[in-house]
Amino acid sequence: MLPQLHSALADPGAGRCSTTVSVAAPWLRPYVVGYGGYRAGAADRPGPLRRRMFPMTLTTVLLDVDPAVRLVTGARHTGVLHDGPPWRVGVSVGLTPAGVRTLLGPDVRELAGETVPLEAVAPLAGLAERLAELPDWSARVAALDAEFTARLRAVRTPPDRIVDRAWLRLQRPAGRAPIGALAAELGVSRRYLELEFRRRIGLSPKTVARVARLQRALAALAGPEATLGAATAVGYADQSHLSRETRALVDATPGELFAFVQDTVRAAP
Repeated sequence: MLPQLHSALADPGAGRCSTTVSVAAPWLRPYVVGYGGYRAGAADRPGPLRRRMFPMTLTTVLLDVDPAVRLVTGARHTGVLHDGPPWRVGVSVGLTPAGVRTLLGPDVRELAGETVPLEAVAPLAGLAERLAELPDWSARVAALDAEFTARLRAVRTPPDRIVDRAWLRLQRPAGRAPIGALAAELGVSRRYLELEFRRRIGLSPKTVARVARLQRALAALAGPEATLGAATAVGYADQSHLSRETRALVDATPGELFAFVQDTVRAAP
């Protein structure tokens, strides 16, 4: 599972955002999916800036050089527009439900659909500053792996939950089994699984599966030779199905999403 696409500038004319992405160390991946470095071309614009935030199954920690935009954004089932100070330069960290619970403290349900200041959730004082002082991206990835490895060792790892295993299965392209079949495989009823998802994650299993599929489509649209056919092939019946889902989840056509993603996913200098 790769890190997910968090957001794009709502106005393409506001400037480009360069990004680079790396997965976390293998032992961290049940908790930390990966990291995304970003440099916003519109960082020097005065006043608030509007971003289109995409549906995600991950909880995201934003470690910006500007303390005003150090945020935690929860998993969400639809896209939203976010107005606030421009994001400048920093790193985003994608956390699984188990990662939120283990490394931050609250259940992911408490953050679902929310955008809150980092200081209200996570004691990560000084981490953004330390990252900014490092010479390159590989050094930042190594520092983040070391930070979260130390935090993982310092806490009592919570017991594996059925909902965590189900959530992980739903992220994978091969995990698109009917929810009832997934529940049976895990030894619980469909009703139990649905109730646990809503209680622990704040989203239903079906919604998590839909959003994970949309994120795979966004990843397909991000490639240099991206086509709508490639986005459709991640799990949609046809392009009409893809179009219905993008309109329902982000209020945009696949062509509009293509433009947003191509403008956002670029190699960081």
